[in-house]
Amino acid sequence: MSENGTSQNNENNELLDALNSIDNVKVGDVVKGEVLTIDDDQQAIVGIADTGIEGVVPKKELSTKPVDDINSVIKVGDVLDLVVISRIGTDKEGGSYLLSQRRLEARKVWDDIQKEFEAGHTLTAPVTQVVKGGLVVDAGVRGFVPASMVSDHFVEDLSQFKGQTLEFKIVEIEPSENRLILSHRAIVEKERAAQKAEIMAKLTAGDIVEGKVARLTNFGAFVDLGGVDGLVHVSEIAFERVEKPSDVLKVGQEVKVKVLSVDPDRDRISLSIKQTLPEPWDGIEDKAPQGSVLDGTVKRLTSFGAFVEVFPGVEGLVHISQISHQHIATPADVLKVGQEIKVKVLDVRPNDHRLALSIKALEEKPQSGDEASENRSNNNNRSRSNNGGNNNRRRNNRNSAETSTANAPEESTGFSLGDLIGDSLKKDMEDNENK
Repeated sequence: MSENGTSQNNENNELLDALNSIDNVKVGDVVKGEVLTIDDDQQAIVGIADTGIEGVVPKKELSTKPVDDINSVIKVGDVLDLVVISRIGTDKEGGSYLLSQRRLEARKVWDDIQKEFEAGHTLTAPVTQVVKGGLVVDAGVRGFVPASMVSDHFVEDLSQFKGQTLEFKIVEIEPSENRLILSHRAIVEKERAAQKAEIMAKLTAGDIVEGKVARLTNFGAFVDLGGVDGLVHVSEIAFERVEKPSDVLKVGQEVKVKVLSVDPDRDRISLSIKQTLPEPWDGIEDKAPQGSVLDGTVKRLTSFGAFVEVFPGVEGLVHISQISHQHIATPADVLKVGQEIKVKVLDVRPNDHRLALSIKALEEKPQSGDEASENRSNNNNRSRSNNGGNNNRRRNNRNSAETSTANAPEESTGFSLGDLIGDSLKKDMEDNENK
């Protein structure tokens, strides 16, 4: 065979090999490509190994992370692992292909995430964007966290999470659709459960601890003890009567509380704020001695009298018989809740938390005409026996105070009916009821 014939055969073989190489390059294949040049459009022209075919790698297809300058990440002579995306045309060498390193990296990331998902593992990634409905996370591929899965409570402003690196549970993964759904709420709930178990194991009734008001309701305040909430019932907020917790507390306020009980089975912790405060009845005999006059506020009205608060958390009873010198049917006839009044202390029982008060003792008793005449005729006698009269009055006042000792029957202070009004007055009331 002549040299021309041999040369022609070699060219035919090379052409056949090139055509066969084209057939061997398919979309989805993973190939190696050597960077031949970088053009003005920031694209890498690569030679696909063992094919004699060139391909193009655009800048955006070089990495899963943004690339500003292609020359900063690759150079001529670098050999890259690439995936064939598509065929983009034909040329004298048999064709050209669109190649991507980014998608190959993403494929590996998806494979790794799939393995973590199947193993029940979590992943850690930064939050890159806040979008309507949730957060965008860079997990090597784009992940999405719905707003309902960001935390264990409603978060109004999600922008606080932007830039934070958080731990996530993989909720759903679908590589073919580039869908990765993540949850940070599941992590928070798991951490809180662990903290709660640890705290509840340490707490015992009687402990004094510090916490922060987490929520307010009509029936009390929930206080965060550092991962677990306990309830301060409205009756345990203060010694004085509290109508609404929001009247005296606010969310975020730091408070000191006493542990009343811990019930792991029911997942409940009962707390008290008032039991960490000074007892309002301490030193009451000095603050409100018998015979003293105090300012007070009418807190409650009953059929038998009025409860008057004279110090925060300290209430005494003005029995109906001590409200006025005039006969009244009910305390509500002359008093109203919230009214500011002056009262005289008739009796003090510190150990029993009881105060007997009087309004009428501070008012002058009205006199009839006969009484006034009698008082004038006896004026000299009173003057002559001044010392003896004073002694008698002291005895009478003491007896009056004792028979007027008052507080609510079967109330928290526990006065009996005899304590309130005396046996004789009790008999008079029973006689009146029988008429």
